[in-house]
Amino acid sequence: MRLFFKTVVAKGRSAPQKKLLALIIILSVVYVVCVCAGSSFLSPETVLLGIFGKSGSQVKMILETIRLPRATTALLAGAALGVSGTLLQGTIRNPLAAPNVIGITGGGSLFAVLFLNFLPDGGTIFLSLATFLGALAAAALVYVLAFKKGVTPIRLILAGIGVSSVTSALTTLLLSKSKNAAVDKAYIWMVGSVYGADWKDVRLLLTWFSICFLVSMAYARHIDVQGLGDQVSVGLGADLQRHRAVIILLSAALSGGAAAVVGAIGFIGLIAPHMGRRLVGAEHIFLLPASALIGALILLISDTIARTVFLPVDVPAGVFTAAIGAPFFIYQLYQSRNQSN
Repeated sequence: MRLFFKTVVAKGRSAPQKKLLALIIILSVVYVVCVCAGSSFLSPETVLLGIFGKSGSQVKMILETIRLPRATTALLAGAALGVSGTLLQGTIRNPLAAPNVIGITGGGSLFAVLFLNFLPDGGTIFLSLATFLGALAAAALVYVLAFKKGVTPIRLILAGIGVSSVTSALTTLLLSKSKNAAVDKAYIWMVGSVYGADWKDVRLLLTWFSICFLVSMAYARHIDVQGLGDQVSVGLGADLQRHRAVIILLSAALSGGAAAVVGAIGFIGLIAPHMGRRLVGAEHIFLLPASALIGALILLISDTIARTVFLPVDVPAGVFTAAIGAPFFIYQLYQSRNQSN
């Protein structure tokens, strides 16, 4: 963080900072608009008064019980997924790296389905804990499989794809043997939904994201150095393997924390970093906050569409993030093929 503030002072009102400020303003406006939307539309003035605790009892119930915690949860989960993807892409140096691509999300999904099968009445707190532990276990397995006198980006991505395939197959096998009630819960969780979010989820995500984000910012310079290549990084005196292990752990913690609350929402960790690079460049001191803001925007807008367009049906937000992310993923594959040629 000290490096961040030094950079801010040294560069003054640089273009990346102006764009970050613009993203913050856009996110603030979108947040208010999204809270306004619903079965009964509330004016922005009403919402702003409600945020500051100056609304009537009926509006207060709608805002404080349903809309504000749901919108805030979507914002924080999207930000966590955006930062998680940025960390992975930075340390693996692969534009297609994301938590759902290299098995981290798959590990959370597998543990969640196991929990729903064997402890269907175990409660949401223990389901969240199982999901989080699954994500961390998958990240640890990927790291161990990729380790051979250190870890290289190519081994990480290959091990991650292998772990992702195995966890996906095991999850499908479990679902095929599950009871209907468990299957329904598992499918909703695997798609990803912000439905039912409350202030406990907000407090949990806010605390977890804040800690992980601050540590990520402290490692921003190390990620930039890794972008120069392993040999150059070691030549510059970087403790490459330790930094890479910490960055992967941070990515798993962020994506696992988000999945523990909103389920296995995919593609935000893939597309947010790319959008961030187009806006603020590849310097991670600016890219990490930009990806957080863009990820928050994507999930907030997706969830608002999911809960309003098809009323009275509440569609899982992951449907819309996948609808945006899948074409983007194909486009990135096409771009990578052209660059390799």
